[in-house]
Amino acid sequence: MENLKHKGQRVGIFIDTQNLYHGAKNLYRSKVNFQNIITDVLAERNLIRAVAYVINTDSVEEQNFFDALGKMGIETKIKDIQIFSSGSKKADWDVGLAIDAIRLAPKLDVVIIISGDGDFVHLVQYLQGTFGCRVEAVAFGQSASSMLKEYADEFIDLSNDPSRYLFFNNKINTKSPRKRNQK
Repeated sequence: MENLKHKGQRVGIFIDTQNLYHGAKNLYRSKVNFQNIITDVLAERNLIRAVAYVINTDSVEEQNFFDALGKMGIETKIKDIQIFSSGSKKADWDVGLAIDAIRLAPKLDVVIIISGDGDFVHLVQYLQGTFGCRVEAVAFGQSASSMLKEYADEFIDLSNDPSRYLFFNNKINTKSPRKRNQK
């Protein structure tokens, strides 16, 4: 099979930060190493733009994270969390990520969506059919949509090498994801 990744490709990376954060937290009780993910998925291709979509809850740790993304050359788009009168909270960037990917697609050969969210299947199909973009999806396989895996031109499973893509404390097993309560 021929290599479909080459240095001349223009790449846009769109990071659903919440999706990756929750996948790492729920599966591994760990935090994501975005630097290693970006380095590996870019695969020495020509990065046009990398954007991380983040939610602001006004914590100091969060601001440090936003600053770290910026130092990696990742643009951050920040949305405040919405708190409703019922006390429920909502915050997601699916539409914003999709619009940015569509807006940039004419300047890209490859769109990399770092998310396992099945809501992006229609975006994948649109980018492929309308712009002829190669679309790669990147996420933890156990928490990723099977439809997204199927429709993306390539699915990169971060669970194949968690020690590379996560920051572990010494108590966490890096070999396999955390088991849920099974009866």
